[in-house]
Amino acid sequence: MSTALVLGGGGITGIAWEVGVLYGLRRAGIDLTGTDLVVGTSAGSIVGTMVAIGLDLDVAAAMQREDEEQKPPTIDFKLAMRTFGILRDPALEPREARARVGAIAMSAPLGDPERQVKWFASRMPQADWPQRRLVITGVDAETGAAVTWDRDSGVPLVRAVAASCAVPCVYPPVAINGRHYIDGGLRSGTNADLAAGHREIVVIAPMAETSPFGAPIEEVAALRERSSVVLIKPDAGARTAIGPNVLDPSRRVAALEAGLAQGMALARDGALSASWAA
Repeated sequence: MSTALVLGGGGITGIAWEVGVLYGLRRAGIDLTGTDLVVGTSAGSIVGTMVAIGLDLDVAAAMQREDEEQKPPTIDFKLAMRTFGILRDPALEPREARARVGAIAMSAPLGDPERQVKWFASRMPQADWPQRRLVITGVDAETGAAVTWDRDSGVPLVRAVAASCAVPCVYPPVAINGRHYIDGGLRSGTNADLAAGHREIVVIAPMAETSPFGAPIEEVAALRERSSVVLIKPDAGARTAIGPNVLDPSRRVAALEAGLAQGMALARDGALSASWAA
């Protein structure tokens, strides 16, 4: 039976919450880390890399607890509001909207992208693509086209992750083979449709109800026509722990613990089928 794990975008707290959910599920006897396919978008590309390379979830959780960075990144709120307005403009085709956001990101003074790539490299458990199929999503900043990378793309893993996490108005676009790329979440908060064709699919979506880039509900509904799909989104306790700013690292540990509690509760409640049992 083929399985897929989809990990959506959700900022710094989303990374911690996703790790917590996976950790809590495993502690309660449900292991999602042996899945055949991992799809990672933005924050989910980081957690997806951890899963695909086989990083022990004890270590992943410890990394979240021990990360000492506490200051949120600088956000240009004027550009952010402009970006959200473009993405929500019903008169624009989605690709055109993404291209316009990409143009803003390309011209905005968002710092040195290579410094950002080095930051990700310092936190990556390994530099090479894993053998397990890992698909990371991005968006071409110039054309607005959605792109995916995997181990056969000829792209360094760290650049794919950094590009997928390049949130417009926060982080600069990342150069890959002469082109520039931004957050894969601009196309979809989860890009769950990339898991089509698998019998059992779990979608973990930190921003399932709050993402300005599109909720996964329609994607999940389409997948359910041919697959068994479980959508996991933050419960009330997790939403409180995550707070209003998903890029606030001071909430990282709280988000992790909320995810841990939610994962254990999901396992106890039988939310996932026995095929995921450890």
